[in-house]
Amino acid sequence: DFSPIYCEENGSGLVTQFDKDDVEAVGLVKFDFLGLRTLTIIDWAIEMIDLQRELKGEQPLDITKIPLQDKPAFDLLQASQTTAVFQLESSGMKELIAKLKPDCFEDIIALVALYRPGPLESGMVDNFIDRKHGREELSFPDVKYQHLSLKPILEPTYGVILYQEQVMQIAQVLAGYSLGGADMLRRAMGKKKPEEMAKQRSIFEEGAKNNDVDPTLAMKIFDLVEKFAGYGFNKSHSAAYALVSYQTAWLKAHYPAPFMAAVLSADMDNTDKVVTLIEECRSMELVVYPPGINRSRYKFTVKKQNNSEQYDVVYGIGAIKGVGEAAIEGIIAEREENGNYRDLFDFCRRIDLRKANKRVMESLIRAGALDEIAPVAEGQSAWESRSILMSSLPDAMQAAEQHVRDQERGQTDLFGGAEESETAVVVSYKQAKPWSEDERLIGERDTLGLYLTGHPIDQHEAELSHIITQRMNRLSSDKDKMVTLAGLLIAIRVVKTRTGKPLAILMLDDRTGRMEMTLFAESYEKYRHLLEKDTILVVRGTVTDDDYSGGLRMNTEEMWSLDGARATYMKRLILNLQQSQLRGNAVGALATVIKPFCEGHIPIRIHYQQPQVRAKLDLGAEWNIQPSSALFHRLRDHLGDDAMETDYG
Repeated sequence: DFSPIYCEENGSGLVTQFDKDDVEAVGLVKFDFLGLRTLTIIDWAIEMIDLQRELKGEQPLDITKIPLQDKPAFDLLQASQTTAVFQLESSGMKELIAKLKPDCFEDIIALVALYRPGPLESGMVDNFIDRKHGREELSFPDVKYQHLSLKPILEPTYGVILYQEQVMQIAQVLAGYSLGGADMLRRAMGKKKPEEMAKQRSIFEEGAKNNDVDPTLAMKIFDLVEKFAGYGFNKSHSAAYALVSYQTAWLKAHYPAPFMAAVLSADMDNTDKVVTLIEECRSMELVVYPPGINRSRYKFTVKKQNNSEQYDVVYGIGAIKGVGEAAIEGIIAEREENGNYRDLFDFCRRIDLRKANKRVMESLIRAGALDEIAPVAEGQSAWESRSILMSSLPDAMQAAEQHVRDQERGQTDLFGGAEESETAVVVSYKQAKPWSEDERLIGERDTLGLYLTGHPIDQHEAELSHIITQRMNRLSSDKDKMVTLAGLLIAIRVVKTRTGKPLAILMLDDRTGRMEMTLFAESYEKYRHLLEKDTILVVRGTVTDDDYSGGLRMNTEEMWSLDGARATYMKRLILNLQQSQLRGNAVGALATVIKPFCEGHIPIRIHYQQPQVRAKLDLGAEWNIQPSSALFHRLRDHLGDDAMETDYG
């Protein structure tokens, strides 16, 4: 009854130095305690849900009493919309769900048990699916060797021996095993020790004979049980996990915004996961509002849509890089005590600038957290005023610091209604040129770790749709299938293999997700000139499971820059020209724009329009172009955004 122990590294508990088998052998009881982060996610979601329900006069949600046969939840599952659903969100699991089409809670229990290497490799999964959908005859357990007494045991799994408990029940029913004896059989089958199995085979045969079961049939069934027992999963374990899976699916189906806000809060330090979850919100038609000092809390929360019962997601201020928890808590506490902030100057005056220094303030502006209090001209978006906030920040902070000094002297400053102090600083917003889209997005990426109000790839999305085969959030592992992807290169890492050759690991982001790309030595040398951060790359290769991250990775075989992909895939450039655009010296001016790029093989076609006439004109080969972003920008500036099309055939 004794075991040597030692202390965990973090000092939080004692650990036995025996392994599980030795612990059991000395007579100690072994327990496994699994701390699931998902239970915290459910708890956070319910907190937000209960606030919604309270506003409608409804009782708090009891997640333990939700119906286990809920149509919206199963519709969500059958559509494989299981991103963020516990245990069911991997690409491989989504494929299995699409084939199985679960329609009852027993099917979810089975999913958890089936999605393991043993069942997947043995063909058991295909048998299970085919039997469920009537493509294979139900048998208990095999069409050649059946015994009707096994039907109640195997019916929930369509006659497939899936759970360890079924192995034990079969032994009890056919061969009269006791519960303890059946457990010993289960263990023996799992360990596959020949001497132990010979002993159990003899016991099973004798027991079946005593139960008047045909000995030949009994031993054929024993062989089947032995085969599947190696893959058998503990049903009680699977059922417990399946319940949490179902609860998260139910929450996602009925309370999508609170559920996604809770999941995002749990993962807000994992930028790669947040990118995937934000895209999932978009696919669910949930708006994700940027963080805001008047609407956000530390974690992600929800916001009610105007004139609607629907809710959207609000970004948590705690996810902004470079803003400490103390500064955030101070901002929220002041807002709750004295109301919303009115403008930049009011904000600077009311917060503790020792905790929210200039660097913190700049991070808040670049993340969009001050858009709510920005001076917005008519017809402008709030984010267009971020440059004004940034240029006005020094004056606002100076005025706030002066306000503090005056308060310490007992004086009244310009923010009060009384007489101004001699040292009061008169402040107003400084005008500034709006940031370009690239500047705005880079600011979001640097502070949030991702692009929130847009993505550099967006402006090329229509064109890239003719080149790529899939977006990253729709990928699955298939090492025999070549796929073409496009994404923004956000990280590059080069390591040495054991043979001393370089291996490049790239991270690409296509807004729907992020994915690692591997370039082996030969490919790395061939394409290294393209590897410049924040550029769009088109890559072709095979996608496999990444055992390290649990996600997917691509083994890259071909790579192009955006211009290189255009040159490879594009058929022609089309210019839509009106008669009015070709008067005077307009033709010569257009030729001047195009001529520097006439070194390629892509032909130009002009769609010419007069009021009563339309014609298609193909220019001669001397006008064939090398497609490039520089040319396209010049053509759009010269002719207008709608005058140019890229034709990919």
